[in-house]
Amino acid sequence: MKQILILLLAIPFISLGQELTTNAFIGKWTGTEKDEVGSIIFDTDGYALIEINGQVFGGKEFLVNDGKASMTYKIDTLQNPMTLDFISTNLTTNEQRKLLCIAEFIGSKQIRFASDFIDIRPKMFTEKNSIILTKVE
Repeated sequence: MKQILILLLAIPFISLGQELTTNAFIGKWTGTEKDEVGSIIFDTDGYALIEINGQVFGGKEFLVNDGKASMTYKIDTLQNPMTLDFISTNLTTNEQRKLLCIAEFIGSKQIRFASDFIDIRPKMFTEKNSIILTKVE
C-alpha cells in the first residue's frame, strides 16, 4: 500500500519533469553549417519556424508550392536520446510529412540536433547528420 501511495504521489512530479524539459526548447536556436546561418524557433503553441539564410518557413501558416501549410513539433523527452518530430501539414488536404530527429541538450543554452532527412529517425549523432544550435532568445 505504501509503495502505491508513493507511486501515485510521484506521477505528477514525473509529468512536471517532462514539461520542464519540453519547455526548455521554447525560444530561438541558431547555428551555422557550411557558411549558412540557420535558426529554429519553437513557440509555446507547438508551432516551429525554420529560418535559413533569411528565408523563413513554418509556423501556424506558410505558403508551400501552391497551397498553405503549418509546421508543428512533437518532443518526447523520455526517450534517450530525445526524439523530435517536425510535422508539416497541408492545410487543404491535411496530408502530413514528418522530419524525424533526435536531440540532446549540451548545457542549458546549447542543443545538438540530428536528422538523416529520410523517413528514418537516426539512432546516433554523427558529424554528417548533426548540428549544434545555441539558444539566442
